[in-house]
Amino acid sequence: MAESHGEAKGQKTGAHTEADGGHHGGGFPPFDSSTFASQLVSLVIAFVALYLIVSRIALPRVGSVIDARQDAIEGDLSAAQKLKDESDAALKAYESELAAARSRAQAIGNETREKLNAASEAERKTLEDQLSAKLAQAEKTIAATRETAMRNVRGIAADAAAAIVQRLTGVLPDGSAVNSAVDASLKG
Repeated sequence: MAESHGEAKGQKTGAHTEADGGHHGGGFPPFDSSTFASQLVSLVIAFVALYLIVSRIALPRVGSVIDARQDAIEGDLSAAQKLKDESDAALKAYESELAAARSRAQAIGNETREKLNAASEAERKTLEDQLSAKLAQAEKTIAATRETAMRNVRGIAADAAAAIVQRLTGVLPDGSAVNSAVDASLKG
């Protein structure tokens, strides 16, 4: 019997050392109902360890990175808002300065126009006065020239009339008769 017991023992140990795929009882080990309790304990320990590692090491680092990014974003947004406010203020100042410059330019233009109109009016008045004076002088000169010409015409007409009468009649007419005839013809 000792032999049979040894043989049985050998067969039992032989069964463990045989290469049968490493499975005992023919099932998938995670689904083996005899190892559920130990698998659950291992799972709980692994979950707790992973939870502690993640919650104590990884999450604070990720949280600090997220906080830093959020702070940077808020800082950038506040800086952008500040710059926008400054640019809006600068734009308003520019527009008000532009409006003031336009009104000053318009005032200067109006003032210049008024000065030029006044200067033009004064120049026109001066030219009219000079023209009136020259016109009056020209009229006096024309009247004097006419008077001189009329005197010369009277003499020329008298001489011409005397020469015509002499040529026609052959007799030199009396100067007083010729002068009275010329005066009568010039008046009439």
